[in-house]
Amino acid sequence: MGSFDALAPHYRWMEFVVAGEKLQRCRTRFLGEIPAPRNVLLAGEGHGRSAVECRRRFPSARFTCLDASAPMLEQIRRRLERWKLGTDRVRFVHSDVLDWKPDGEAYDLIITNFFLDCFNPGQLERAVSRLSAAATEDANWLVSDFQIPCGGWKRIRARLIERVMYAYFRAVVRLPAERLVDPGQYLERAHFTLQRRAESEWGLLYSDWWARRGVADASDAPGRSCS
Repeated sequence: MGSFDALAPHYRWMEFVVAGEKLQRCRTRFLGEIPAPRNVLLAGEGHGRSAVECRRRFPSARFTCLDASAPMLEQIRRRLERWKLGTDRVRFVHSDVLDWKPDGEAYDLIITNFFLDCFNPGQLERAVSRLSAAATEDANWLVSDFQIPCGGWKRIRARLIERVMYAYFRAVVRLPAERLVDPGQYLERAHFTLQRRAESEWGLLYSDWWARRGVADASDAPGRSCS
């Protein structure tokens, strides 16, 4: 996967200019509905806005922030300190998820926000497998990302945005992915079931709540959009 080191100091303002608070609303969509976790893994956490909100909501939990970029991890640390949330219950792990080993840790909440879109299909399958191996039997998994709606002008619009987005990141950070890939099939193979889905921006953005336990019967689980 590419290196986001050079973008680390600029990522927050870039996000604000391009998307305002839209991505943050996706990140936090289900935090108020899931059971309070004990041990949280934030993979590909980036600039730390998810970490801040999770620390606020779940002060008793332990956290692991996993990122391939050391400058991004430093951004997370600074953001937590700026909001006076402390880092005593936060572990920072500098590693590519494809090389990462959980060291015996078991997580009952995994969060991957705008991260799984960085991988090509083969890498995505490996990343989900690696992360799911560290999940407890009753784990929840929150995913927020971009998607391609099923048809009409919404699909055309999303395809244009996808093309521009990947052209930029492939040029700047040498991202290996060339298009969006739905991670749902790999989450299902890891025995996660989709519980809730929220979409915004005419279907371009989504937030998913997946779970390994029977919060909802699989037959009642919401469908996923086309890709």
